[in-house]
Amino acid sequence: MTDPSSDPVDQFLTAARDETEELPFRLTGVMFQYYVVCERELWFLSRDVEIDRDTPAIVRGSGVDDSAYSDKRRDVRVDGIIAIDVLDSGEIIEIKPSSSMTEPARLQLLFYLWYLDRVTGVEKTGILAHPTERRRETVELTPESSAEVESAIYGIREVVTAESPPLAEEKPVCDACAYHDFCWSC
Repeated sequence: MTDPSSDPVDQFLTAARDETEELPFRLTGVMFQYYVVCERELWFLSRDVEIDRDTPAIVRGSGVDDSAYSDKRRDVRVDGIIAIDVLDSGEIIEIKPSSSMTEPARLQLLFYLWYLDRVTGVEKTGILAHPTERRRETVELTPESSAEVESAIYGIREVVTAESPPLAEEKPVCDACAYHDFCWSC
């Protein structure tokens, strides 16, 4: 890498802006969700540990994701890093089945907005949509939310570069987690 900086945000931005540079570590929107929900789940994801895509929570979420805004749905992927659910009238819409996990979804959407702004120079507004609840929340990139994304990048890098996963910690979301059986058997 030509940039000797050890700052993970600078390293990521340098590599993301220059196709000849290799990303120092992988970042995706779902990683930001997992970082908030469960760092152990994030660690498994970073190691390409496949999950059971047929768990009820995954199926329900995929069903809402596939049916909501179906007339506006586009497969919009940027640099293999972000996958936009819906791009409508210049707004990035992230669809979630319920508002029970708003903070992880909000951070994922903020990462998309941050990436578009910092890497491609495109400023967008985001909408966090919960179609089954008929709720929408506007999400904007501000200096404070940019700092939140960058802080999460530090944390994500720490988790994904660790030699072993964080210790299992019982949380209310564990029973619905696709990694549940795998996580608690390790």
